[in-house]
Amino acid sequence: MKKWLGVGLLALSLTLVGCSQQEKEENKEIQKDETLQQREISESTKVQEGKFEDGVNEEEFQKALASFPAKVPEKIVTTSVPLTEMLHLLDIEPVGVPTSTNPIPADFDAITRIGSPMAPDLEVISSLQTDLIIGASSLQSSLDQALQGMNLPTAYLPTDSYDDLKLSFKVLGTYFGKEEEMNKLLQNIVAKEKELETKAQGKELPSVMLVIGTSDSFMVMNEKSYLGSLVERLGADNIAKSVLKAESTYSAMNLEDIVVADPDIIFVLASGDHGANEDKFKEEIEKNSAWKQLSAYKNDKIHMLDYSTFGVTSISNVETALTTIADYFYK
Repeated sequence: MKKWLGVGLLALSLTLVGCSQQEKEENKEIQKDETLQQREISESTKVQEGKFEDGVNEEEFQKALASFPAKVPEKIVTTSVPLTEMLHLLDIEPVGVPTSTNPIPADFDAITRIGSPMAPDLEVISSLQTDLIIGASSLQSSLDQALQGMNLPTAYLPTDSYDDLKLSFKVLGTYFGKEEEMNKLLQNIVAKEKELETKAQGKELPSVMLVIGTSDSFMVMNEKSYLGSLVERLGADNIAKSVLKAESTYSAMNLEDIVVADPDIIFVLASGDHGANEDKFKEEIEKNSAWKQLSAYKNDKIHMLDYSTFGVTSISNVETALTTIADYFYK
């Protein structure tokens, strides 16, 4: 009897040990699953934190990105100054850059110049054995025509407006795997946008007219111009669009219509190197008394803008450009 009792106790003991062991294993599996879940949540949170609304149109972004070759090239030539600046900010060194009176990053001084954006030297481009030419969309037709028969891959990006700059910078950063550099700059721009939006809350924004001086006249600019796109981003009313119904980026001025529209602020983009200068605009005012009927003239709200900031599209200058315009609005 004692013998059978001993065997029974031993069996029971082994069963309990087995159950205990099994329970421990199950607990380990549960802990492992919980750890994995926590890790996945943590990683997901990090990804979400890395995301931000950059304001770039997703459809246009995907379309522009798809226009680039599947294989990332090693030798790049760019015919655009704004795109050259973007490559520099993304730490990408091309083998050829445009010749221009507008500034090229000093780090690229030793890089081969391939001629002007409008008429690049095709022999120089060919000698560089480039894998890809990146140009501005606005000059695509002329460059495509010049490159006929040369069998050189091309990709084009828009550079005319504020939104164009953000889109093109995102495309280049994504395509070349430079997301860290790309996001850093885009986040700064978005932060500036939000800061200025907060500043504008509860304030009535002015009506604005944008004027550019050419070699022989002055013209108004609509929202398709770089300066116009900045004004539109800040939410102000550009009379070229709302009142004058100007469909072209640059349109001849009709002072009678402008007097009726009576903008609160007038911005004048003038440079001696790129058209009429400030003195010529003052002469224009003296020649036609209609200017002096405008509220902007009476209230000293006609402002001359720096051509290097507002006459040339530049991704590194957009924060300064936005802030400068906003400061005039909120004074």
